[in-house]
Amino acid sequence: MAARVAVAGQGTVNVATGLPLLDHLLTLLARSGRFELSLELPPGDAEAEVAEAGRSLGEAFAPLLRTDAATGHGSAVLPAQEALAQVALEVSQDSLLASNVDLSAAGAGGLRSDLAARFLEAFAGAAGLTLHVRLIDGVDSQHVLEAIFKTLGAALAQACRT
Repeated sequence: MAARVAVAGQGTVNVATGLPLLDHLLTLLARSGRFELSLELPPGDAEAEVAEAGRSLGEAFAPLLRTDAATGHGSAVLPAQEALAQVALEVSQDSLLASNVDLSAAGAGGLRSDLAARFLEAFAGAAGLTLHVRLIDGVDSQHVLEAIFKTLGAALAQACRT
């Protein structure tokens, strides 16, 4: 299973992870960044699926972030309802996720929110990114996740383009 991403797109998405909320979040990411995205996962354990989706998507973005035309860094601040998130990222030899968002306890749309953190960690590692995620405001778990993924898409769009 591999993800396919195209930078010059309109946000057309074909995502089937078996986890409706993750499908929704990845759709928001692609549309926010105006990426073409295709990702399908075979059914399995939710934890393994989320990590695999993050790894596959990160591997698809890695070469796009390293082209001569790419800046290799980006940042954005976007809302989703009452939630407001900030994402800053940069291509790095030492990939990591730094976040002030406590996703350990909450759940949204049938997806344990701590799995979103696993996705982001796997994505940053596979893409070779230093990824900073900040929650500026927000209490509803689903809105927080939506704000993070929309903002990640916008920051990736900056990083992949000149």
